[in-house]
Amino acid sequence: MNAIVNISNSCADKWVPTIEQCENWLNCGLQVAEQSKPCSISLSFVDAASSQSLNSDYRGKDKPTNVLSFPAEFPSELREQVDTYPLGDIVICAAVVEVEAAEQGKELTAHWAHLTIHGLFHLLGYLHDQQSNAEEMEKLEINTLERLGIPNPYLLV
Repeated sequence: MNAIVNISNSCADKWVPTIEQCENWLNCGLQVAEQSKPCSISLSFVDAASSQSLNSDYRGKDKPTNVLSFPAEFPSELREQVDTYPLGDIVICAAVVEVEAAEQGKELTAHWAHLTIHGLFHLLGYLHDQQSNAEEMEKLEINTLERLGIPNPYLLV
């Protein structure tokens, strides 16, 4: 196991994945990305109001969103000097995930897995700001999900 996962859940009224599920998804993604150094990842499951506030503050978009990623500012040269380094924080809005899964005809757990992995790849520096970057990131996501037995989410939209 490469990821030490900490979960904060402020969505008691919504289904959210277990820490074991999240660890499995994140470790599979780290393996696909060939990241072998142990790291810590913080996952926060939030309500729509919290998601909207963060999305507005950090992206200038005044609406809730499914996932936000905040990479840790940890110098790469220090990674070799510590046993475990902080990779960053992933914030997922349970209400948005639930609505999207229903609207897109996706299994709820599979959509959670996809968004968790999507957030992980953002922490690792992958972007989807341009078509070529998006294709690279999607390939990694699809590969990770396939290893987990989850269908390609981009074919189901």
